[in-house]
Amino acid sequence: MKILCEQRPFPSDTYAFTSQIQFHGLDPDNCLVEMRSRNGEHTLRQEDIMARIAELGDELALVCFGAVNFLTGQAFDIKAITHAAHKVGAKAGFDLAHAVGNLHLHLHDDGPDFACWCTYKYLNSGPGSVGGAFIHERHLGSDLPRFAGWWGHDKKERFKMERDFKPMPTAEAWQVSNAPIFTMAVHRVALEQFDRAGMERLRAKSVQLTGYLRHVIEEISTANGNIFHIITPGDKAQHGAQLSILVNGDGRDLFEQLTERGVLCDRREPNVMRMAPVPMYNSFEDVFRFGEILAECVMR
Repeated sequence: MKILCEQRPFPSDTYAFTSQIQFHGLDPDNCLVEMRSRNGEHTLRQEDIMARIAELGDELALVCFGAVNFLTGQAFDIKAITHAAHKVGAKAGFDLAHAVGNLHLHLHDDGPDFACWCTYKYLNSGPGSVGGAFIHERHLGSDLPRFAGWWGHDKKERFKMERDFKPMPTAEAWQVSNAPIFTMAVHRVALEQFDRAGMERLRAKSVQLTGYLRHVIEEISTANGNIFHIITPGDKAQHGAQLSILVNGDGRDLFEQLTERGVLCDRREPNVMRMAPVPMYNSFEDVFRFGEILAECVMR
């Protein structure tokens, strides 16, 4: 049986896939399949994903993508991938680390079997904060194998201290250990801001803000001999608040110049820079000022 993921998922996803395959006594070289983009392209085409799932067919046990790829910023169609996986009898799961708080998600309606995420990126809850998980309700009360833990036991009977595990009738049944109370307090405050702002409004602003950033970067690139190439798809259905650019050379000097001027973006080897105008707290003026600073750095 095989696991299908996108090319270069976040490394910890690969670690999880590989160790899970090895746990079952199988060979990751045979059982882990990475979708690779076409020659000369940096992102995946939807039709290629669908075709690969159909090709692998009943060999597939799981299709698991990052809903937004950490490197390219490409957002994937959760509903379509889930439907294709289920059609061949596989489960569908998603790593939402770069999608939660970024895209307007509809996990129940889109139907993936599970999803998981951290909360220190777009959810603003701080490094090391609590993670999250979604289990589709069709699996509640099922006999799916799981690694059971104390915090997943029926809370009404947990302190009876009985030998047999009695799972809660919710996604909480997959919890293993106690929630970290102090980080949960921070996380609650962060989530309250999303409730106040509303994901629909945040996403609408994000599309405009990221579109403006794309325009700014392309204008600077064109004026300086096309020194940048944006690899994040332009279609708003295929991106969140992140734009990834390829920089001529390794981009290290440019990154350091931006950092010295107080611009917070990041760099990934060998020559990718990632920028994310987050709609919760970034403005169009911020993007305009970033463009001024970027142009200054390029012309040095």
